[in-house]
Amino acid sequence: MANDTIKSEINILVELDANRVPETLSWTARDGGVVNEPSKALMLSVWDSAKQESMRIDLWTKDMPVDEMKVFFHQTLVSMADTFNRATGDEKMTDTMKDFCDYFAEKLEIKK
Repeated sequence: MANDTIKSEINILVELDANRVPETLSWTARDGGVVNEPSKALMLSVWDSAKQESMRIDLWTKDMPVDEMKVFFHQTLVSMADTFNRATGDEKMTDTMKDFCDYFAEKLEIKK
């Protein structure tokens, strides 16, 4: 079998203070044209098929404003609904998830 796979790398750099609290976050995905791009928060989920569970890394810098965190969560939830739809084709549950996203935004008063 020929090995014709392509490898792509995504790197996350976390700079911690003395108490191991993130001070800065940056990420690089050269294939996507991103090099050492700063960020104030990240959420990463990885599926472990053998254990049938997800593992997560959720980080944010100490200067991440709460109002931005609320918008970040809202946009992440909307993105998850879109991804769920692409991955499963389950339109009914996608609509339910989007309804929750609208409710979430309304309650947090972040709807534009």
